[in-house]
Amino acid sequence: MTLKLASIVPVWILVALATVFVAVATPGLQFFTWLPIVLGASIILTFCIQLSLRRKEGFNGRLTLSTAGALVIVAAGALILWLIR
Repeated sequence: MTLKLASIVPVWILVALATVFVAVATPGLQFFTWLPIVLGASIILTFCIQLSLRRKEGFNGRLTLSTAGALVIVAAGALILWLIR
């Protein structure tokens, strides 16, 4: 099973940037409202990217890895923000 990271890593980068933006832009504990929105948007973005590739081979693996990585990034950001605020 070959996973093409070229279609996965851009989602992770965008999620990391969005998490940092939420950390900077939201006051208090409002980041708990916006981080699930970031995660939902990353899932939609993942589907758009993976479906646009038109490759059936490895679709489930690419989708899972992209979404799981986004979840880990958002969870780490939420934990860090919760600890420092």
